[in-house]
Amino acid sequence: MSDPRLLKGKATRTRILKDVKSRVAAAAAKRPIGRLVSISIGGEDDVAIYIRGQERAARKVGIPFDAQFWPSDLTQEDCKSKIIEMNDDPEVLGIILQRPIPDHINVRSLQSAIHPLKDVEGMNPASIGNIVYDDLALAPCTAAASVELIKETGLTLEGLEVVIIGHSAIVGKPAAFMLMAEGATVTVCHHMTRSVEAHSRRADVVVVAVGVPHLIGAGMVKPGAAVIDIGINQVKGDDGNYKIIGDVDTEKVKDIASWVTPVPGGVGPVTVAILMKNAITAFEKQVAAGWLD
Repeated sequence: MSDPRLLKGKATRTRILKDVKSRVAAAAAKRPIGRLVSISIGGEDDVAIYIRGQERAARKVGIPFDAQFWPSDLTQEDCKSKIIEMNDDPEVLGIILQRPIPDHINVRSLQSAIHPLKDVEGMNPASIGNIVYDDLALAPCTAAASVELIKETGLTLEGLEVVIIGHSAIVGKPAAFMLMAEGATVTVCHHMTRSVEAHSRRADVVVVAVGVPHLIGAGMVKPGAAVIDIGINQVKGDDGNYKIIGDVDTEKVKDIASWVTPVPGGVGPVTVAILMKNAITAFEKQVAAGWLD
């Protein structure tokens, strides 16, 4: 029997993809929908599992998917030129830049090269900046997924006390702005925060994204809280095999909290669904802007 304290992402993913499929069908009845282009620069094995998941979700909702693998010795300017060509190609719906990328390429430069209306990952600085003005239509996927899962608890976001541990530009910071746009009171902790525990123990919701295995234990969580674990850490088990665990010690925290997202199976499935939601939203925005006329 499934543990009700585990806030799994499967049901949320299914609901989002069902809505996206309906929107895609309605849009495709009026005009052809372009393809989602996944760009992997070298390191194909590192991202293969993510690409397969994205391709399956795209197929489920009816969006064409094009996985491209570029050689690792391409220069930054070569990569930017190819992306700019895609910006101008009406048959390209959106662009996904897989990470990691080679060290000689600046990831922010490539993210900036993707036009905001084709930025389905919400990683362009303009896309992230829009969140400050409560424009959440094309938000970073993982941040948006964490907000969706908080809503799944049934908690009222207005006035909710949320503590975010981790202030990255693609998760922690955008999640904070998204939650503030929903009316939550948000505290963001980072490596210079004094007594993270003092903050997390008073929170109705704790969102963790730092990449430290089992950083959050039972003593850091208020009874009845919701805990959203975005961490993905590969660790070696006692049997010598590697496994994926989160930033939260789930087995201990679930005895205190009312909801805990498992890793894997929590935020990840919803993140892919948000990517598809962003894709059809991007298409609708392109149509509204007259790009496809």
